[in-house]
Amino acid sequence: MISAMIKEMGIDARAASRQLRKLGREQKDAALELMSSKLIERQSIIIQENKKDLEKAIGSGMSSSMIDRLTLNEKVISEMAEGLREVASLPDPVGEVTGMVKRPNGLLVGRMRIPLGVIGFIYESRPNVTVDAAALCLKSGNAVILKGGSEAINSNLCLAGLLNEALKETGIPEKAIQVVPTTEREAVGVLLALDDCLDVVIPRGGEGLIRFVVENSRVPVLKHYKGVCHVYVDEDSDLKLAEKICFNAKVQRPGVCNAMETMLVHKNISGTFLPSMLERFQKAGVEIRGCATTTALFPDIKPAVETDWPAEFLDLILAVKIVSGIDEALDHIEKYGSNHTEAIVTNDYNRSQQFLTEADSSVVLINASTRFNDGNQLGLGAEIGINTSKLHAFGPMGLEELTTTKFIVYGQGQIRE
Repeated sequence: MISAMIKEMGIDARAASRQLRKLGREQKDAALELMSSKLIERQSIIIQENKKDLEKAIGSGMSSSMIDRLTLNEKVISEMAEGLREVASLPDPVGEVTGMVKRPNGLLVGRMRIPLGVIGFIYESRPNVTVDAAALCLKSGNAVILKGGSEAINSNLCLAGLLNEALKETGIPEKAIQVVPTTEREAVGVLLALDDCLDVVIPRGGEGLIRFVVENSRVPVLKHYKGVCHVYVDEDSDLKLAEKICFNAKVQRPGVCNAMETMLVHKNISGTFLPSMLERFQKAGVEIRGCATTTALFPDIKPAVETDWPAEFLDLILAVKIVSGIDEALDHIEKYGSNHTEAIVTNDYNRSQQFLTEADSSVVLINASTRFNDGNQLGLGAEIGINTSKLHAFGPMGLEELTTTKFIVYGQGQIRE
């Protein structure tokens, strides 16, 4: 029964995706604006359904941080509504034509930006992600099947109902946005096998979820396993600036994928930079795990073990390593990094450019915090997730990254000789 239901959802999504190709920006934006209004008008109903999820989550002993992510209140709903209006205000990438050139035989050859088609989106906990993902997929012309976590089933179904109402009232197929209405794990496996209906799967959540999706999917997957982000403090840097950047990268929000997990420090400035930097971290409750050189300078620090270097702590824990220079820093990043986010603090132009070139991550920053690897912060308006697998996008995925291009050709009767 579940298998048949999910397969039918896939068929319906494929049919809806064909209709979405025909939509202009005005119709999509009108739907997004109406969705925004409905969220505000029905917020009491949304909160009521969300309470069902919260009661169950609290009863199961869910952590306070996860409860916070699950909660929908008036503030969160207002932010969701504003997010819909923001997506509506963004340029529509669909239909953009680029690179039109005239061939020697007179053919005009270019590329047109088109939707990916049907997206399977699998995610955990946060029901506001349901609205964010639906908005981005609609604006980019994609149908989407949303499989949220079982802990948010009542919230997600309520939100989907409002979104579907807005689609219907603006003449857009309701099946363009579908939420899997069951908490049975079997549904995920069936969804991942729909290679004849889905064009891509995007998982968003913990490393365990993402690895499960990758290992079991017959559909291409855009994903990132974890964010092992580094900041390298070069010998030629403004140490006050470096302290400001490193503190923000670790402490501002330690439980997210773009938080710094390892700080690399040039040996020539370690004696002047680390005392005040580590003291500031420790006052903020950060546990420091240092390399042998670091612990020799600061004996009270916990020695780092091999498993600390590739770790995504997602907590107030920081690995610190003193390095001989930029080459050793880059070697460390290459060995232990996750292709997510790297930053260098330096006043040396050549070393900054070397770092940009050689650090193989989706976002590389000079003299700025790793916390800027975020679609909104980078000017995309919003994102559906961060891809570290390079194909077909690398980094935060906004509207343009939810599209691809096809070749278009204008001829006047040319034939191939």
